[in-house]
Amino acid sequence: MSKTQMDKLRSGKGSRKLTRAERSELTRESLLRAAAEIIGEVGYRDASITLIAQRAGIANGTFYNYFDTRQDLFDVLLPYVGENLLNTITQSIGSETTGVERERSRYRAYVEFYRCNPGFSRVLDEAAVYAPVAFQTHIRVFAEGYIRALRRCIERGEIQDFDEGELPAVVFMLMGARSYFNILNEMPELESFRPSAQKLEDTYIKILTNGLFAKSAD
Repeated sequence: MSKTQMDKLRSGKGSRKLTRAERSELTRESLLRAAAEIIGEVGYRDASITLIAQRAGIANGTFYNYFDTRQDLFDVLLPYVGENLLNTITQSIGSETTGVERERSRYRAYVEFYRCNPGFSRVLDEAAVYAPVAFQTHIRVFAEGYIRALRRCIERGEIQDFDEGELPAVVFMLMGARSYFNILNEMPELESFRPSAQKLEDTYIKILTNGLFAKSAD
């Protein structure tokens, strides 16, 4: 079931009665959303089943209808949140947008997702220790999708001076840049380094325009 369908069910739109499977899926998603919020607030170590169940509005015992252990939930949480991030990025890109402007749209969607989900940084960063399988899955899925997107840019002639074999390095550089932008924006101690949000975006796009998307000299 897509996120759009889930949102419609959650909002109560439509007059038909939900099926048992739909109610079950809504409850499972409520647990995942609650876990993301709780971990964002207190971290994986202190994100107890009790706190997660309370935030989801269900009884503790109901948790075990969906996950055998707390770790079972942790192992699927980051890929679930990551899928929401990828959907947000995909939906933000207009069908007519090309080249570096697609990257601008992608960047803005990424920033907006972090703004609307302030706990995501902690869910992502601590997963490397508390949910390594989920962390590896998230990084792989995100990188593979990004590589496919840039490969299409090569096919359309929007990227001219980089070949397909260089895309993994390019993708991890761009992912790393965004991660450190988040650190820059979130740590008060780094305020002296922090430009305006617009300057940060413009500088990022300038590097892409003059680098990855630069026109070939040939």
